[in-house]
Amino acid sequence: MMRFILAGIIFLMAIAVGWMTFDWYRTTHGEEAFGGKFQLVDSRGAAIDEQAFRGHPTIVFFGFTHCPEVCPTTLVEMDGWLKTLGDEGKNIHAYFVSVDPERDTPQVMNDYVTNVSSRIMGITGDPAKVDQMVKDFKIYARKVPTDGGDYTMDHTASVLLLGSNGQFFGTIAYGENQDTALAKLKRLAAEG
Repeated sequence: MMRFILAGIIFLMAIAVGWMTFDWYRTTHGEEAFGGKFQLVDSRGAAIDEQAFRGHPTIVFFGFTHCPEVCPTTLVEMDGWLKTLGDEGKNIHAYFVSVDPERDTPQVMNDYVTNVSSRIMGITGDPAKVDQMVKDFKIYARKVPTDGGDYTMDHTASVLLLGSNGQFFGTIAYGENQDTALAKLKRLAAEG
């Protein structure tokens, strides 16, 4: 009888150690989804949540439509990368998330993004929910007052790369060499 009890204990310990090893591997090897859950609105006015970042490789840029240089430049670069990749990057989805939802309504986002690309989808919504997404995705964003009572936004200028399970895959820095950016995107596309 003692042998059966001892065998049962060893069996349960083996299962526990196996689960802990699997969980550690999954966490340290990027299988956990990056960021958090969100419920916002896309630039067409439809509901969008974190599931939009699953099932395919994704590139995400956080910015705002009143941005004088970084945001329009980055969106043009994103569109150019996707066009250069052609069929090789057809499975990559691209998003532009507003860090200024007070001004960036779905209509404003749609007008701004479609002016640049048909492949990039805008995301905006309730300011508190957008702020939470910004924090969950480890993005820096801060409102900065300007002369005349207006404001601008300081924000992270890197493009996030997410794997097909929503896991963090890397970044493309603002102004990064195009060949380097394309090599990263090719690896991302191959992952998906």
